[in-house]
Amino acid sequence: MLIKQRSEPLELTILKTLNARSLLNATDSVHFHNLDKGYRGEIMFDEYMKEVSNENNLILNDLLLEYKNTIFQIDSLFQFSNSLHLFEVKNFEGDFIIDDEKWYSIGIMRKEIKNPLLQLKRTESLLRQLLQELGSPFPIEAHLVFINPNFHLYKAPADQPIIYPSQLSRFREKLKSRSAVLKASNRKLAKQLLSLHMEDNPYARVPKYRYDGLEKGIVCPGCQGFYGAGSFKMPHLICNGCGMVEPYETAVLRSVAEIRMLFPGVKITTNLVFEWCGVFKSKKTIWKILAKNFKRVNQGKVSYYIDSN
Repeated sequence: MLIKQRSEPLELTILKTLNARSLLNATDSVHFHNLDKGYRGEIMFDEYMKEVSNENNLILNDLLLEYKNTIFQIDSLFQFSNSLHLFEVKNFEGDFIIDDEKWYSIGIMRKEIKNPLLQLKRTESLLRQLLQELGSPFPIEAHLVFINPNFHLYKAPADQPIIYPSQLSRFREKLKSRSAVLKASNRKLAKQLLSLHMEDNPYARVPKYRYDGLEKGIVCPGCQGFYGAGSFKMPHLICNGCGMVEPYETAVLRSVAEIRMLFPGVKITTNLVFEWCGVFKSKKTIWKILAKNFKRVNQGKVSYYIDSN
């Protein structure tokens, strides 16, 4: 059973918005694309392992935990009756090689990268210590999963907990065959880990930005381009880039969520949303959507909108 869904990290969502509305510097751009690729790999893993989810296991995705002032992240944790399966998922693409326990990407240039096995071992160790403190010493089986079919590792060690793309089907079937019924201790541990999950990542890295430094308009969720001036076709917006059709009310509400995410605490006003969206000719359209979906505070020029519940 899926106990904790995976959601796009706030850091990635903000970077995706800034990437569409401004020019990220080289360092931030690389960071954004790495985060995005990693998240897409985790979604691929979730989809692939969906068949494993049943009444005989508990699945927690994307846990951010802390043990003795050390923060660690778990991509996926599968709990069976008598064991835990810890997954570190990598969406590496291309050719890699291990040389003297160091990992390198090999292409036009040979570049050393962080050893993902060391990362897995660190996470496994911290999780084991945390479980001991919680009084739940379930044995842990740790796995480093390479999800991208265009990945190849030279000098691959045979004695390491690595699952390659070609092995995923067999591994999935092995997990599906487990039939032991879950115990109360399994559910107790799942609740404990959920209660310890940290919503905010203190290591999130987002560049500084200003309202007047961001391009205004409504970003198409399909291609991340802007809806053009001719996109407004009542009651939809039609993207000239990818052809996506979206109800304009949905697009406006998504834009309000963007403003709130980028500028927490700012008052949502008709003028602000109108300026941010850019494609509407009349403020009346914005006013109607805000009045329908939010509660208005005050009257006239000083009015603003808050959640109605």
